[in-house]
Amino acid sequence: MRRFWIIASGILLWNLLGDAAYFMQASTDLDELARTDPVAAQAFMQMPAWAWGAYAIAVWSGTLGALLLLMRRGSAWAFFALSLAGVIVQFGWSFLDFGMLGAKGPAAAIFPLMILVIAAASVAYARRKRADGTLH
Repeated sequence: MRRFWIIASGILLWNLLGDAAYFMQASTDLDELARTDPVAAQAFMQMPAWAWGAYAIAVWSGTLGALLLLMRRGSAWAFFALSLAGVIVQFGWSFLDFGMLGAKGPAAAIFPLMILVIAAASVAYARRKRADGTLH
């Protein structure tokens, strides 16, 4: 059971970092950002409301899923699944519509890929814990 608490706490910490990133990106001064990372500034400026909405769903449902996981609720997996869907939609816009790979190169996919893998692993972990009776 100790391993469960460590993993669940790590998932919560990861999601809280995502919440902080969302706040920072949504409130950043785009003129200032353009001086250091003009591509990111352009992406934030062009990001449609639905992509920002997907980003918000990704981070907030992931955090709620992590809290439910710590509370040992079986519904945690559904919130992680919603978070994963938000990640896919938001990065879908970034890479397919905005063209982040063309603008920044293949290295731009590394961190988003890590986010995608952790989101999928969170769904799988919560489902596994629900199946083994850890979550109710």
